[in-house]
Amino acid sequence: MAATHTDINRVKSYGVVIDGATEHLDSEPFERRNPGTGELVARFARADEHVTQRGIDAARRAFDEGEWPTISGQARSRVLSTLATLMRRDHEKLARIEAEETGKPISTARGDVEGSIGLVEYAAACALTTHGDVHTNLGPGFTGLVTREPCGVVAMVTPWNFPLLLLMQKLPFALAAGCTAVCKPSELTAGTTLEVASLLEEARLPSGVFNVVTGPGRVVGELLARSPEVDFLSFTGSTAVGESIVAASSGTLKRLSLELGGKAASIVFPDADLEKAADGVLFAVTFNSGECCVSGARLLVHEDIADEFVAVLGRKAAELHVGAPLDEEATVGAMIHEQHLDDVLGFVAGAREDGATVVSGGERLTEGAFGDGFYVAPTIVDHVAPGTRLFSEEVFGPVLAVTRFTDTDEAVRLANAVDYGLANSVWSGSIDTALEVSRRLRSGTVWVNTTIDGAPQLPGGGVKRSGYGREMGQVGFEEFTEVKTIQIRTSLA
Repeated sequence: MAATHTDINRVKSYGVVIDGATEHLDSEPFERRNPGTGELVARFARADEHVTQRGIDAARRAFDEGEWPTISGQARSRVLSTLATLMRRDHEKLARIEAEETGKPISTARGDVEGSIGLVEYAAACALTTHGDVHTNLGPGFTGLVTREPCGVVAMVTPWNFPLLLLMQKLPFALAAGCTAVCKPSELTAGTTLEVASLLEEARLPSGVFNVVTGPGRVVGELLARSPEVDFLSFTGSTAVGESIVAASSGTLKRLSLELGGKAASIVFPDADLEKAADGVLFAVTFNSGECCVSGARLLVHEDIADEFVAVLGRKAAELHVGAPLDEEATVGAMIHEQHLDDVLGFVAGAREDGATVVSGGERLTEGAFGDGFYVAPTIVDHVAPGTRLFSEEVFGPVLAVTRFTDTDEAVRLANAVDYGLANSVWSGSIDTALEVSRRLRSGTVWVNTTIDGAPQLPGGGVKRSGYGREMGQVGFEEFTEVKTIQIRTSLA
């Protein structure tokens, strides 16, 4: 495990960004320590309601009085294309910030940056090509125009697990539509969001179009939710916080898009390529150290192949390289903080009490260089009964719950037997099985013979307690627009 040493002079102190200016506040800042090493890596401003309101006001002025909502799509596309170029220039810097603040491996962080750039490039294309419809068959002298307009001021509340990538599933699409925005990133991992604000200034985004206010959710997020000056709020995070946002925003009737918790299943049939399936199942639960809303946290495996398949998973899990964020060989990193680590291990302990068997892992890694970080060994838990906590609740760590099934109907029933519906994966060599099961699964995304895959053109989002609304793709872009119907009768009518 490679050691990492953060130069104290490199610790960056960030302010809030309001109306194109960075402001350093007098309040005690949040200090962020690398969860893999314990080293101080950043300080973030702690905003109050007054500061948050000024961020909202700046976005409101920029929308109501500024040029951004009315300039051409080509002009907005040009700004976004420049942002993508600047992000590519600063690729390694952004990846390092992401790795050190979240505890994820640098290789994963680089993938996040690359994916984020792709989203910006796609959104730039949306800005360039969006259009309305003209209806000319309504009768003599009667013409109908259906236009798409920016929906207004967008509040964005983003989580700590993919600070840059999840921001880029929202921000460039909102900007492409002509919206203005105020963002509250997690106070744990706000660095890349603030770096993006700086890059957008360099790309000549008009002042006030993108504002960043860092602070506690109960202050900043709460005000964004209940403010009547915010037209649309896009949130990614836990289901519990999503419920509080719905409640806080109810008096304003603002539009919401919520991507919440998940409990995805990887369903493995006997006719699958079992070697590829084993690698895919393990990747699904350990990607981003399991701190992923679409993590394949459950394995539903046919009873005919279950024993052998689980044994292979256990061996492969033990061989995974757990390491510090800047360890080039690491594929699994640290948990976000110690309380979360304890929560993850609590799920494993509870599963043991429920009669499940820990095949691999299940403990905190503390030896040697692991001592200053929050590391959980990749864990396989077999014979997890439906309805138990490990089967039903989101763990958000590298812990796989294994449950057996006897036929397709039982596999579908088990997959759907949780409150969440964000994503699932199907592993089968039969296209008939893959299509049948995919259609019956209640989730916003289904992967077949792949997992945690995608492209900017493909929308994602959830059903049930995983939320509503979609991000990415044309559908995700249209979330940030309002449809207006204009009906014209001329003298010929």
